[in-house]
Amino acid sequence: MAFAVEYFHARVLAEVESWPVDVLADYARLVELLIEHGPNLRLPHSRALGEGLFELRPRGRSGIGRAMYCFAVDQRVIVLHVFIKKSQQTPDRELKVARKRLKEFFNG
Repeated sequence: MAFAVEYFHARVLAEVESWPVDVLADYARLVELLIEHGPNLRLPHSRALGEGLFELRPRGRSGIGRAMYCFAVDQRVIVLHVFIKKSQQTPDRELKVARKRLKEFFNG
């Protein structure tokens, strides 16, 4: 069963589209895998961050992207937050934004 990918807000999609072309191409490939495998997609492509939050891990020569997402009813994947990593560790503020949007999505 295929999953459908949706974006929390149009700004999230716009941010993805502004990524460097090589990172964007890897993101598109990983989204295809996510559509096919859903929650069974694992490292190195996807990683669980806890409390229903996951990250998609695209990379390219020009950088490393992260797309934080969750699963919703009816086989939907909701991309909550995206960014280009500048350091080895995911910044706390990026996780806070994703967790806040996760709560907003499920609690209105």
